[in-house]
Amino acid sequence: MVTVRCFAGVRETLGLSTCTYALEKPMSAQAVLTAVAGERLSALSAPPLVAINMQHSRLENLVCDGDEVAFFPPVSGG
Repeated sequence: MVTVRCFAGVRETLGLSTCTYALEKPMSAQAVLTAVAGERLSALSAPPLVAINMQHSRLENLVCDGDEVAFFPPVSGG
């Protein structure tokens, strides 16, 4: 099982704050996001940022059983 957390605009768009997802084998963070978001994924205005076990990562990085993966919107500002 992995713990999936969504923050800010990602949480609001997907209607998902925290959930768990059962992994049969390691998969990319993108695949986990697609699995938990389903059709709602297309509503995101930009690809989210991701952290795996509180370390900034890439969507293509692997998530393994026991990991925590967090998705949050890109940060902008001046």
